[in-house]
Amino acid sequence: MQVGRKSCWRQLQASFFRLLCLIPTGFPVRSVDMQRATDNITIRQGDTAIIRCYVDDKVSRVAWLNRSNIIFAGQDKWSLDPRVDLVTKGQLEYSLRIQKVDVYDEGSYTCSIQTKQQPKTSQVYLIVQVPPNIYKVSEDITVNEGSNVTLSCLASGRPDPAITWRLLNPSDPLDGEEYLDIIGIMRNQAGRYECKASNDVKSDVKYVNVVVNYPPTIKKTQSSETQVGRMGTLQCDATAVPTPEFEWYRDDKRLSNSQGINIQISGTTAILVIANVTEEDYGNYTCVASNRLGVQNASLFLYRPGTGRDINGSACVSQSLWLLLASFACLFFKC
Repeated sequence: MQVGRKSCWRQLQASFFRLLCLIPTGFPVRSVDMQRATDNITIRQGDTAIIRCYVDDKVSRVAWLNRSNIIFAGQDKWSLDPRVDLVTKGQLEYSLRIQKVDVYDEGSYTCSIQTKQQPKTSQVYLIVQVPPNIYKVSEDITVNEGSNVTLSCLASGRPDPAITWRLLNPSDPLDGEEYLDIIGIMRNQAGRYECKASNDVKSDVKYVNVVVNYPPTIKKTQSSETQVGRMGTLQCDATAVPTPEFEWYRDDKRLSNSQGINIQISGTTAILVIANVTEEDYGNYTCVASNRLGVQNASLFLYRPGTGRDINGSACVSQSLWLLLASFACLFFKC
């Protein structure tokens, strides 16, 4: 079987060389400078490539070849590819046109010319560029703060695409190529990550959303200075992922919605409303914020007007007394 194939190939080659001698004379061609190096033509995938060959009346026979395969012999088309045809403007051009170029069209193309003296060839190498295609990227992930994270972004293209990463909002460029390593990820590194693959043709972009879980931190508390008979409001703001759950306590007793007490929770804010403050309502309250990663609490105060407590929940009188006592101690011990 192999011997038969080799024999068939030799016969085809011999037929081609005989063909160059049998192509009718009088086909006008201009002789080409065959001493120059092979030219390169760069074309984008999907575009139309025209490989030029000019002829004059010194040339009697001409053909186009690709990898030793005959495409055209004179005006006779040997290729079965419907995308391929000739461009012959007047009688001076014998160019090859390939429509919707693809990667398998890349390679060497030869315009073979028979003159009265000797055969000559002009070679052109067709380079096909392919836009980037990100074919694999990490899925959206959720991790705990302090974890190590690796994001991947794999792309194809010709020439090989360069891959860059950045964290959006704020837009910070990051050091990484196909793989982006984040060691000990922090909460401020959560967000939408952009992977961009770029080459000389264009760019392709994909996104990965990264959620970072962390325990609650109570950022702000609001105590209340309220007269008897008025409405008192205590407020507690916390940050956490997942969103924290809130509880309110008075001493060791957990509070709930009941007559005169209303607990309002909206996202990361909890509000305790006492509709009609009495003498028994004055005192210390505790806000507890928790999620599956941890718990944090803070003390707030509902107090009578004029008792000197800071509206933000800290005891100004207590702080001043400690400073005063520290001053007396320093004077007593002559520090």
